[in-house]
Amino acid sequence: MGKTDTIVAISTPAGIGGVALLRISGAEALSMTLPFLSTKTIKPRHSTFTRFITNGNLIDEILVVLYPAPHSYTGEDMIEISCHGSLYIQQTLLDSYIQSGARLAEAGEFTRRAFLNGKLNLSQAEAVADLIDSVTPAAHRLAISQLRGGYAQQLQVLRQQLLDLTSLLELELDFSQEDVEFADRSQLLQLLTTLDTQLTTLISTFRMGNALKQGIPTAILGRPNAGKSSLLNALLNDNRAIVSPVPGTTRDTIEELLTIDGITFRFIDTAGLRATDDDIESQGIDRSYKALQQADIILYVHDATHPFETQELANLNLTGKQLLLIFNKTDLAEQFPNPLPSNAIPISCTSGEGLDLLKQALTGIVVRKLPSEGNILLSNARHHEALVKVQQALKHASEELMEGIPADLVAVDLRDALYHLGAITGEVTSPDILTNIFSRFCIGK
Repeated sequence: MGKTDTIVAISTPAGIGGVALLRISGAEALSMTLPFLSTKTIKPRHSTFTRFITNGNLIDEILVVLYPAPHSYTGEDMIEISCHGSLYIQQTLLDSYIQSGARLAEAGEFTRRAFLNGKLNLSQAEAVADLIDSVTPAAHRLAISQLRGGYAQQLQVLRQQLLDLTSLLELELDFSQEDVEFADRSQLLQLLTTLDTQLTTLISTFRMGNALKQGIPTAILGRPNAGKSSLLNALLNDNRAIVSPVPGTTRDTIEELLTIDGITFRFIDTAGLRATDDDIESQGIDRSYKALQQADIILYVHDATHPFETQELANLNLTGKQLLLIFNKTDLAEQFPNPLPSNAIPISCTSGEGLDLLKQALTGIVVRKLPSEGNILLSNARHHEALVKVQQALKHASEELMEGIPADLVAVDLRDALYHLGAITGEVTSPDILTNIFSRFCIGK
């Protein structure tokens, strides 16, 4: 759906503010604008102070910037007008353009035109939405990295290798009667193995990349009355969870987001782990185990006034999890294990002692798992799904090569892999995919 008419929208958030920004993009952007201005010439890429006049009425004193095609965000002639933030002024300017023949832009249509005009690839366009939505330094860094195109460049290298491979196999089809091979099968298998390794590495980063956007899932587990809810309240500095000396008070999971040193954690307070005949409490404990499965980090809270036995952890499947043992109530404990386990942190939810050390340990876990600078961190669910399909197609192609399957059938799988790679960066698109992606954007971007 590549529309070429002239579009207009307010790009600043709805409401009254000091200033507002109006955007106009399309072939008639300049010719529509000039009749409204007291100044009849605009120097490209310079701010021009002028007055906006419609139907003989002065509406506002404004700043106008013209970005001629193709050197603009959309790749079309584009104008940005900064006016005062009065709702009346904004609506009057908008109505003036619509009456002149412009159309109100759809959600994300400016960025969609930038993609269609080759100013951004599709993964970069999606990064624009992530950049707008970012609320923490970690999410911001992810979006900036993708917007700068490093991720797309890595995918392009993969795609070019596949194109070369597919071309050689398809060339053989043109000389099938001569029974010649242009592509050495052992070299093809080696290349597919290399590509599979690269894809495995990239796909494996999705869990962390997605968690950085949504919040690192961190489950707070332990026996009843160990201080799990108290720990959540202490971290949030708020009485979010009910605290009671009665065991089994927490019957359901409670989730809250907290940003620590630019990294967002999604803390999940859970019901105490114990054997019980109470049906409702049993359901809460089942949810505790589900939280354990979903979490990347486990905070296992132990009451330091009681002896600690490793048997407490015996029923927990901690494979792939980062575990921190939290020895709580140190202000009440006469003694506790010395030395403590290496991953144990003594704290007091009452006094706050040890909470800073816990926060440092949490951020340290995440920082250690981040890829080194220059490596890519996958954070987009659509991209993850496409790369999984690419890898599946390549594995099938490898199996066919080892079984001596004809080249034309192998080429089918390689073309399938190329299709899914192209769907990420936009070499292959469909109107439905584009509509779904750009509907996430606000109007005016």
